[in-house]
Amino acid sequence: ALANKKGKIEMADQGSLFLDEIGEMPLDLQVKMLRLIQEREIERIGAPNATKVNVRIIAATHRNLEAMVEDGTFREDLYYRLAVIPLILPPLRERPDDIAELVAIFFKKFKERQNRLDLKVPPSLLPYFSIHRWPGNVRELENVVERLVVLTPGSEVSVEDLPDFLRRERPPLEAIHLELP
Repeated sequence: ALANKKGKIEMADQGSLFLDEIGEMPLDLQVKMLRLIQEREIERIGAPNATKVNVRIIAATHRNLEAMVEDGTFREDLYYRLAVIPLILPPLRERPDDIAELVAIFFKKFKERQNRLDLKVPPSLLPYFSIHRWPGNVRELENVVERLVVLTPGSEVSVEDLPDFLRRERPPLEAIHLELP
């Protein structure tokens, strides 16, 4: 390394570091993460000494870390250091009441990003979103909404603009009364 550049952990010093999909981390990196949490230090490439850092670690995964500890694919000591305040967030399919609000949030975000401020989603389309199981969770929903904003040709999203998988799942008629928050 020719330049003295800070890495992601060092840049998070005095703040928070979000580790997404911690369950995918290889065992050799888990050792380094354990050292970061225990000793509050990192080893920079080419540096003669460790560097002290103060970061709050927030980790997320869709995997069952307890089962991974049992089968030896996740370090038990790291698991217990990460599980100080565990938060269990149910998948989107178990929170159908959140879907309309999330659609509204993502729709607003992508309309602004794409400069499509005139684009509208009629309330009659929300049931199509609510009955889907969303195996990709919130990220999948966000991607679908972004796709609608980018690809809808007119000023209002129609059933024809929805992806095929949403159109195939016909909502019950009584669900049509849902509205955007």
